[in-house]
Amino acid sequence: MQEPVEHESGTAPLVSVVMGVRNGGDSLAATLDSLTSQEGVNLEIVVINDGSSDDTAALLAARAAAEPRLQVLERQGRGLTRSLIEGCQVARGRFIARQDAGDVSLPGRLQRQLRCLQEHPDASLCSTHVRLVVPEGATVRVNAPEAGELADGLTGPAIHGSVMMRRSAYERAGGYRPMFYFAQDIDLWSRMVEVGSHLVVPEVLYEATLSPGSISGSRRQEQEAFHALIVAATQARRGGQPEMPVLAEAEALSNRCRGSRTQPRRQADGAYFIGACLSAERPDLARHYLRQALSLNPWHLKARLKLATLP
Repeated sequence: MQEPVEHESGTAPLVSVVMGVRNGGDSLAATLDSLTSQEGVNLEIVVINDGSSDDTAALLAARAAAEPRLQVLERQGRGLTRSLIEGCQVARGRFIARQDAGDVSLPGRLQRQLRCLQEHPDASLCSTHVRLVVPEGATVRVNAPEAGELADGLTGPAIHGSVMMRRSAYERAGGYRPMFYFAQDIDLWSRMVEVGSHLVVPEVLYEATLSPGSISGSRRQEQEAFHALIVAATQARRGGQPEMPVLAEAEALSNRCRGSRTQPRRQADGAYFIGACLSAERPDLARHYLRQALSLNPWHLKARLKLATLP
């Protein structure tokens, strides 16, 4: 096995955790605690503070002063994709783990994923099962797709933040691409599976917090538009055709997304997403979120239909 690269400061960490954050002060301490308490892994934590206006900067500065494994980069509102590009560039580890601010890595997460990639040198990345948490405290387990479903790279893990990547595979694939403002993860997976497989550690090792304003729900339409472009780019690339026309469309879509505010319609989509996630295990709480979606957008047909099917 290749030895870690030596740097002036000594042996490089084996795993770099990369995270972007904007105005995440309320939940950032729990996220950082979940990382610094990980055992059995030589790690560093790279955090890009992307133009926060709350107390995120002060919290990160205080934590970095007491935690030598934490590196903080202060930037001005460039968006998650560009934050991740820079974070992965400065990361020193041979393995890169993602983490979203506000989420929690459960005990043993990094060690289990590291072992998975070390035991399968042909794999480029691995993800885990996750637990979704809503503000009321209810949780829903979400199993990652089976490895066969992930083979084409156009189906992603349960949650972006649950992934660990082999750095060499990330670089061979070309890394995150800035023209994918949303769905930058699926674009990356679609290329990484071309250099190595996507494996799943079949354990709940990551906990993600959902809110109506989260990208997963409130930006669903934009994500679907980007996904269609990712499919087109993948088909062109694998068919030996140039991707550039599709990438130009993605850049144009990104320009329309940048700076756009979360409107009530998007908040309604986010509330519907949470309600749909909760419908099987917590229909009482699902009903609350579906009604919230309808209060924000009375014409939300999916919310109305889902509400009608609840017991």
